[in-house]
Parts: sequence; structure tokens; C-alpha cells
Amino acid sequence: MNKKDSIYKNISEVAQILNLFNTKNGKLSTHTLRYWEKEFKQIRPKLLAGKRRYYDEKTINILKKIKYLLKVKGMTINGVKKQLNHTESIIDEPMNSSITTKNLKNKVKKISNILKEIKHGKKNPY
Repeated sequence: MNKKDSIYKNISEVAQILNLFNTKNGKLSTHTLRYWEKEFKQIRPKLLAGKRRYYDEKTINILKKIKYLLKVKGMTINGVKKQLNHTESIIDEPMNSSITTKNLKNKVKKISNILKEIKHGKKNPY
């Protein structure tokens, strides 16, 4: 298997995927990822050989969301934390043993509303 097709990406590859470059010197800005790792509990890269960080696709998608909310929508770190925590709580909310169509429709509606808010730049009141 080609390294490029690997399930895990190293910190430099992720910085490149996210287009995180230092505007002054043009180098990759990996320190931004390390900072976000400290700020957001959702970012937990695998620490493998030599304590190098490796990110899976799920974590990369969370990083994309964080970058979008911070850089494009202009949200604060705390605002993004609230947004991520609120989204997690709805998605991870335990369902009772009897899954009903109504319960499922309500969850899909909540998730859809959150995605619309993110897309249209509205701040989440939670």
C-alpha cells in the first residue's frame, strides 16, 4: 500500500490538507494543530514511533470543521468548543431501546438545523 493512501496522516500532511501556512515565511503551520489539540478535547491524534502525531480521517474532519468555524466564520475558541460539544451531545445522545420513527426524525431534524446554522454563520445559542 502506498504511504499516500495510508489511513493515518502525519502532522505535516494534515497541515497541508488544511492549507495551514505561515503567511510570513510560507512554511507549514504545524504549531496551529498542536495548539488546537490542547484546546479541543475532540482532537486526539495517535502518538506512535518517537511521539509523532498521526491523525485519522475522523480527526481530520473535526479539524476541518474547527478551521472553518474559526477562520471563515470568525468564531472564538470558546464558541467553537460550545458548537462542537453541542453537536456531539445531539449525535452521541443515547437512544432508548425502542427506536421510533419519530425519535429518529427529531434527531435528524436537530442535526440538520445545526448544519444549517453552521452553513449560514449563525451562532448557536447553546
